[in-house]
Amino acid sequence: MRTVRLRQRRAARDPQAGMPLVAHLTELRNRVGVSLIAVLAGTALAFWWYDQGLGDFIRAPYCGLPEELRYNDAQGGCGLLVTDVFGGALIRLKISFIVGVVVSAPLWLFQVWQFLTPGLKSTEKRYGVVFVTASSALFGLGAALAYVSLSAGLRLLLGLAGEGVVVALTAQDYIGFVISLLLAFGLSFELPLIAVALNVVGVLSHDALSGARRWIFFLTVLFAAFVTPTQDPFTMVAMAAPMIVLFELAIQVARVVDRRRARRSMAESFRSVGDGEASPLDATPSRLDAEFLPADSEPAGLGDAARPA
Repeated sequence: MRTVRLRQRRAARDPQAGMPLVAHLTELRNRVGVSLIAVLAGTALAFWWYDQGLGDFIRAPYCGLPEELRYNDAQGGCGLLVTDVFGGALIRLKISFIVGVVVSAPLWLFQVWQFLTPGLKSTEKRYGVVFVTASSALFGLGAALAYVSLSAGLRLLLGLAGEGVVVALTAQDYIGFVISLLLAFGLSFELPLIAVALNVVGVLSHDALSGARRWIFFLTVLFAAFVTPTQDPFTMVAMAAPMIVLFELAIQVARVVDRRRARRSMAESFRSVGDGEASPLDATPSRLDAEFLPADSEPAGLGDAARPA
């Protein structure tokens, strides 16, 4: 009974009412708090997982190189050098934090989308799950591609040192290199999704994307050349080629979205027309340009009076 009374006393929500600034700040605080808890939980899981195989997974591309291209310890295994006392602890915390951010990405991305949802239309809110799923999948795809191409990039770069040079990488340099490469690939694969999101909300049209296709592809190659930390042609092509494919896919998705939006707007334009009213179609015949007519013909409907003397 008490629950029923509380429901009766609660005022009806006005769908046109705006949210005050304090409510926006409270909502932002709650979303950020949930996101931080998710990231900290993922970091703690990765910190425990470091001794269970995460450290070996990070070192695998380096340890898979030929022996002349990596440092070998006294037992004949590969190793990374630590040059300060807190180096090992900081490396473990850094790797755990990055992995925690990646693992908890679906949760904090969903919080970001929920914070933006009140400013969107009801027809646009349903794309939240698709946005979170696609962004997480694209980031994971980019990071996986970077990890696969890491060994080839290291072999190419370290092989340029020539014979007689012992390459001994420090743990800080190697871990920073791996993390920067994974983040560069993962974040760059999000750019086509941003283009699709802008098209869905009506900011970017398919005509604009299609007209700028050559510039998009050129800037993608230029972007890959500057963003890849290895600066070698193999890694640049490994980033640029999938991004071009994803941008082309984004352009085709924008084509489908614009066609559906045009059909929907056309159907809605007829809803306000009554049964006894004429449709808003323009029945006036369009004029046929002379350049599309044969040389010995003339537009239909012209009589003798319309012919030049």
